[in-house]
Amino acid sequence: MLPAIAVFAKAPIPGRVKTRLAATLGDSDAAKIYEQMVSLLLQRLHDASDKLPCNVELHTDIPTDAWTSFTVTRHLQSPGDLGQRMLNSLQNGLNSGQSPLLILGGDVPTVPIPHLQALLERPEDIALGPAEDGGYYAISARATHPEMFTGVEWSTPNARQQTIDACRRAGLSVWLGPMWFDIDEPSDLARI
Repeated sequence: MLPAIAVFAKAPIPGRVKTRLAATLGDSDAAKIYEQMVSLLLQRLHDASDKLPCNVELHTDIPTDAWTSFTVTRHLQSPGDLGQRMLNSLQNGLNSGQSPLLILGGDVPTVPIPHLQALLERPEDIALGPAEDGGYYAISARATHPEMFTGVEWSTPNARQQTIDACRRAGLSVWLGPMWFDIDEPSDLARI
């Protein structure tokens, strides 16, 4: 079975997505921009299918009609915090024979395809795509452990290092890939 890339996305509902962008741009515009970011990312993954031979899936937080123009398998994320949702998706994907499974944030529309290739090709249990803000834009897994996200403070500058530490405590090997940025602040928009 082919590896898989699971794009994690929230339904683009004003007031529920990209709240830091919304503080400057307003809820409606922030939601529209977010919907466009995920669309661009899905299109780029589709266009790169010759370089990234893998299944692309869309994992949303709630049912949504957004992004229906893309032919991708759709899943609902499990309940819980980000770590619980990622662990569930990683375990389900690996148990179904997709290895590695890479979870990619929907707010990195310009991530270079070679960055994703590098994460998918690594032999380590976990490969992280580090984001400039201290988190990570992607995580690729060949193995999981129930404690791999224990103690991670999400949406903080410590999330990446805490994930590395938790994975290592759980006995998983970790590799850190190429750095990129996600779109959280209005200044991030200027970069794309």
